[in-house]
Amino acid sequence: MKKLHIIGLVVIAVAIAVILVSLRNTSTYANFTEAMANPDREYHVVGKLDKTQPQVYEPKINPDEFRFVLSDNSGLSKQVVLHKSKPQDFDKSEQIVLIGQMQGDEFHANDILMKCPSKYNEAGNQVN
Repeated sequence: MKKLHIIGLVVIAVAIAVILVSLRNTSTYANFTEAMANPDREYHVVGKLDKTQPQVYEPKINPDEFRFVLSDNSGLSKQVVLHKSKPQDFDKSEQIVLIGQMQGDEFHANDILMKCPSKYNEAGNQVN
């Protein structure tokens, strides 16, 4: 075989390995029940903030820990530990997507996405 053929085969093998590794590490959308069944996997959990439960954020003690309770779309509520500071306008969010995994009875999130109410939803506030 020529050197060019060998190099081509090595490049193809590396590309296949990269694709397989990236597919294995992707997270999927789930609820807390599925996340509890597979605590070693990372999931996107969609839900709403439970405003009846307390939120704990003490930046003087740990600025990278924010605790709150989230109810997923199936209605199950769990304590969430967000390993970031409390997001701005967090209490105004309509829907929350957490990215993380279960650890015991708590969901530990590394990232958060929030859907906040849009000022353009109401008919009187539309921009022409």
